[in-house]
Amino acid sequence: MVSQIIKEILKQLPAEKISDTAFEAANIVLYTKYKDYFLDNEGTIRNVVAEFKKRVELRPDPSIVEDPEKAEKKIKEIIPEEAGVTSVHFDVPRSIVVIEAEKPGLAIGKQGALLREIREKVLWVPFIRRTPPIRSILIENIREVLYRASTERKKFLDKVGHRIYDGWMREKKNEWVRLTFLGGGRQVGRSCLFLQTPESRILMDCGINVAALGQEQFPYLDAPELDIKQLDAVIVTHSHVDHSGFVPYLFKFGYDGPVYCTAPTRDVMSLLLLDYVKIMKGENKEAIFDTDDIKNMVKNTICVNWEEVTDITPDVRMTLYNSGHILGSSMVHLHIGNGLHNFLYTGDMKFGRSQLLEPAHTQFPRLETVAIESTYGGRTNILPPTKEQDEILASIIKETVAKGGKVLMPVLGSGRAQDVMVMVEQLIRNKDLDPIPVYVDGMVWDVTAIHTAYPEFLNRELRKLIFHKDQNPFLSEIFKRIGSQKERMQVIEESGPCIILATSGMLVGGPSVEYLKHLADNPRNTLIFSCYQGEGSLGQRIQQGEREIIQKTGNRQEVIPIKMNVERIEISDHSDRKQLMNFMFKCTPKPKKVIVNHGENTRVLDLASSIHKQNRIETVAPRNLETLRLK
Repeated sequence: MVSQIIKEILKQLPAEKISDTAFEAANIVLYTKYKDYFLDNEGTIRNVVAEFKKRVELRPDPSIVEDPEKAEKKIKEIIPEEAGVTSVHFDVPRSIVVIEAEKPGLAIGKQGALLREIREKVLWVPFIRRTPPIRSILIENIREVLYRASTERKKFLDKVGHRIYDGWMREKKNEWVRLTFLGGGRQVGRSCLFLQTPESRILMDCGINVAALGQEQFPYLDAPELDIKQLDAVIVTHSHVDHSGFVPYLFKFGYDGPVYCTAPTRDVMSLLLLDYVKIMKGENKEAIFDTDDIKNMVKNTICVNWEEVTDITPDVRMTLYNSGHILGSSMVHLHIGNGLHNFLYTGDMKFGRSQLLEPAHTQFPRLETVAIESTYGGRTNILPPTKEQDEILASIIKETVAKGGKVLMPVLGSGRAQDVMVMVEQLIRNKDLDPIPVYVDGMVWDVTAIHTAYPEFLNRELRKLIFHKDQNPFLSEIFKRIGSQKERMQVIEESGPCIILATSGMLVGGPSVEYLKHLADNPRNTLIFSCYQGEGSLGQRIQQGEREIIQKTGNRQEVIPIKMNVERIEISDHSDRKQLMNFMFKCTPKPKKVIVNHGENTRVLDLASSIHKQNRIETVAPRNLETLRLK
């Protein structure tokens, strides 16, 4: 069935020139069998875009494009060798060719000249992607899954488009907007917000609390108002499992709709979830979903760039903005109804320039309600300056090395680990620290590879360094990858003074726990905490003074004393209290209501009270399962 919007668009175009039409989610694609019209439509497509305010793209019909084998040969002749083309993939159903190159600028050519030449010579629509300087098997696998499922994915994207454009499915009696907290209400972990209008059912984040036990780990998906099969869309703000860890479960139980996020969020999220399944199986625990569910999630993910406006249901338009937290992390702005309500969900955010990222965005077209995080929202949660923390870190490392010890830093695979890598590399480059091997274990290496694939999401200085191989901090020879149990034991038993970056950051599983067990009883070694420690986690218990680890081997239990030095440095990918208040002050336009979530009970209430007093704004701090009417 042809949608009304496509019928109206075709009235503005020479109908005989259009052979087929399709939706790609909110985008509209027109196909033509006429080569001349594909290469020069004389501005007709531009006029349609201006009139309908939608993304409309003209592509060649698959029947007129060059044979892929011949086309690949011609493409490689057109693009200069120094561009470093590493692969060419053809998405046949959509007439797209994806070219991966080490130097995308050289592959594109001056003002896109080489892309135009490719279109003219082979009639495929070319897209250039950066080849990661550090090879990522995960990115390669994700792209392979999408290429193999290209026909299936084309149908899926068309289905999503029909849902957006084919009108209202549910009876519209009046207008309202409701928001229910299924997780993250007065707690850190299992973030999950459910937004409803008379027409739309949207889930924002769906995470796991890895530090909790039993059902307390998971969002309240059994809430009466939520039917997984009736969901229209899922939006993931960033890849940390407390925001993304339960998304594959939705697919296991019948969800078949779109997942919206940035491209790096999709890649890192997939990696963390695969690792989660692996850890569960390694501990002989039943995984709540499997790799097929993760694969289905990837196939249904629609990647959106920051500040790209897109419809996601008939009455909701979404824009993602930089949240400054980790690679690809986003704030979600929803324009609901025809100007009915504008809602911002910050997810996790950092309103301050970090080692990796620019600070969170503060200017929005319209805004009535903000849901803001409060991980460090308490009155006393003021973090010291980054420079001061660099100096403390360097001092701790120097002291440990002087004693002949090893430094163990449990880190989150994404965000904190890369912050620390850049920090240590900079200390060594500036000669503030003597060169020392930094062993990278767990997912850290793979996540770092993903960082190098998406430099456009990093801050300006780091982006420039990544563009030059000889200055890329992640390619420094100080970093050594640990890829096996044998290599891990060599670091523990044979290597001299060193730094070890290992997941998980809260010591609730992963290689960091294994290193701790082997290094704990040596007072020359140092354990440095550099990230938030969840309630009940081993990391939090050690921070609070616990000095014994119980190791189980079969039926035997061994108590390992913690004699190593335990330190904490305050570097965070979250905003501290001062930055959260500053963000609300700078937020434009000023919202009428602020919802405070994602924080321990006292911190949430404290931040809500302070925002109300300083800004004269209505604030609320909902508990899980509470529903708020936004409009």
